[in-house]
Amino acid sequence: MTSLFFTLFFLLRPDYVWVAVRPAPLPNRPTLLPMKRSLQLLVLSALSLSGSAGLAAPASGPAFYGDAPDANHPWAIHDRNRPQPKRVEPGTYSTAAQPGKPPSDAIVLFDGTAASLAKWESDPKPGEAATPTKWIINDGALECVPKSGYIRTKEEFGDCQLHIEWAAPKDVKGDSQGRGNSGVFLMGRAEVQVLDNYDNPTYSDGFAASVYGINPPLANALRAPGEFQVYDIVFRRPVHKDGKLVDPGYITVFCNGVLVQDATPLEGPGGHLKRSIPVEFPAKGPLKLQDHGNPVRFRNIWYRPLPPRAVEGGTEGVLTAEATAAKRSRIATDIRADAATLQSTAQMLRLAESLVYAPDPATLKRVDSLATAYATEVGALAGGALEAKKEEAKSVRRAFAYLGKSKVISADYAPRVALDRIALANNWDEVKK
Repeated sequence: MTSLFFTLFFLLRPDYVWVAVRPAPLPNRPTLLPMKRSLQLLVLSALSLSGSAGLAAPASGPAFYGDAPDANHPWAIHDRNRPQPKRVEPGTYSTAAQPGKPPSDAIVLFDGTAASLAKWESDPKPGEAATPTKWIINDGALECVPKSGYIRTKEEFGDCQLHIEWAAPKDVKGDSQGRGNSGVFLMGRAEVQVLDNYDNPTYSDGFAASVYGINPPLANALRAPGEFQVYDIVFRRPVHKDGKLVDPGYITVFCNGVLVQDATPLEGPGGHLKRSIPVEFPAKGPLKLQDHGNPVRFRNIWYRPLPPRAVEGGTEGVLTAEATAAKRSRIATDIRADAATLQSTAQMLRLAESLVYAPDPATLKRVDSLATAYATEVGALAGGALEAKKEEAKSVRRAFAYLGKSKVISADYAPRVALDRIALANNWDEVKK
């Protein structure tokens, strides 16, 4: 049997400290218990030592708290059942001499090694087979061999956070588009321009860090030729449904830490001379780097996949009514499975919590039975026994009030009315001066 060691978390609230109690080391759902500032612990229930049946993370925070879910939002405000963010160990920043370290969940595409060079191949014409890239590793960087052709990753991916660093030749040759030119093609389509524009004017929508042929950068944040420039890009592809555009997609770019593309709509893939028009993108595609005849170098290339948006089946943000109802049903099912591991008052409250997300006649019947028995039990108490039950009963009343506000129970719900009468008779709601 697991030892009963507990982890306590404190959330300060007027008149109460909310305490989450969780058996350790099992990743179990904490049960939230109100506790007077005198630190007299009110234990609402015996704690279950089994893991939560379906919830992605332990519940954390008070139940029956923020605004309830609605037609387009499956979660309550400050919802304790909402999954915790995953832990990502941050990387380190690059210096002029040394590339930084990617975050722990990054997928590395090039890190200066021969093994990472093998992740790239030539970008052949349609119908031709890809061959090993002719680009080379030069002092830890991936260097374009002029006239050898574009290269692409063997791996394909879609929406992402992309990090890539590049350096134009230190020895300046050419001007405008003929100086340190290359390009970063997300999914092989949308281009973020690479160009030595340090004291080198050109047309604005072909400037370094432009979305080529679509939108100029907000600023010229380039370092001198020969120094590595850092692009951090957030890419969202266009989304079509039934042949109609439902999300144009966008690109956000930071150049050397300076915002230069602010969620720029794609308007298609962009391109040279011709105005871009919206087209369907595949779900995934390779990352391509351009050979424009200049020995541009690249290093420290990695990406992090992004979760799907609501318009493509994601479950965060503003959802359709259908998607919201389906998500709320799943949340309710998980909470009810968790409630099955509990007993008595704790089970009643957990089951009642599930009804905030989705109705269920059998669950409501079980809650009604437990709530009626609870109100009867409290009503039979007097003196010291009632005083000992007071804080727990007040917590149950707050839960009933929330359920009433959320239209789960009616204003004349019998157990709620019974507890209100007990509170009134014993001056539980009297404000202390």
